[in-house]
Amino acid sequence: MAAAGSGGSRADNGYGGQQARRRKGPGALATGYLVIYNVVMTAGWLVIAVGLVRAYLAKGSYHSLYYSIEKPLKFFQTGALLEILHCALGIVPSSVVLTAFQVMSRVFLTWAVTHSVKEVQSEDSVLLFVVAWTITEIIRYSFYTFSLLNHLPYLIKWARYTLFIVLYPMGVSGELLTIYAALPFVRQSGLYSISLPNKYNFSFDYYTFLILVMISYIPIFPQLYFHMLHQRRKVLSHSEEHKKSE
Repeated sequence: MAAAGSGGSRADNGYGGQQARRRKGPGALATGYLVIYNVVMTAGWLVIAVGLVRAYLAKGSYHSLYYSIEKPLKFFQTGALLEILHCALGIVPSSVVLTAFQVMSRVFLTWAVTHSVKEVQSEDSVLLFVVAWTITEIIRYSFYTFSLLNHLPYLIKWARYTLFIVLYPMGVSGELLTIYAALPFVRQSGLYSISLPNKYNFSFDYYTFLILVMISYIPIFPQLYFHMLHQRRKVLSHSEEHKKSE
């Protein structure tokens, strides 16, 4: 589940790809709104990046840096839910289901794991996925912004389709280690679990659910990773051919 939201795996959401260019783009009003949205999100993740650096310089240690950026991380990661609405309204030509899956996986890790199990917030694994997310999102929202303005620098395109090679495994590792660290506390507290008997005749074990989420990374991670590698070859080779023809 959460693997879909790791660094570098998010789909292009209709911006900047060859297929997207063949489609009719959003109208002027929608384009203006999307530019503003992506600029704000870029700025938000830059705030998180600066917060991490400042906290590291002040503390002289990378441990427990999560607390220095907890509020903006929750705000801007939750703000990505608007991307589902963009797809539903048709102003971004991407699958609502795929986008919802990708966005909700990160929102889930942000709120249902890291926020809810406070004992894991000091784990180094949290910093691992936060750094991967931060770099990825700065690049991704910059990519979308410049694509909407029809002025995409090659450096941003290259970063978008190259840095995921490191950021995606880094993010996935941080997510898995964080969920794993949360398991004993979830089991002990019975967090979000529903036991029988109850009037709804329904039970739910959040501990087991988290284990299933971790197992889901096994088939999802390789598929998304190799898909992005394929996209990288296609997009960057096309860019190189275009440069040579100029």
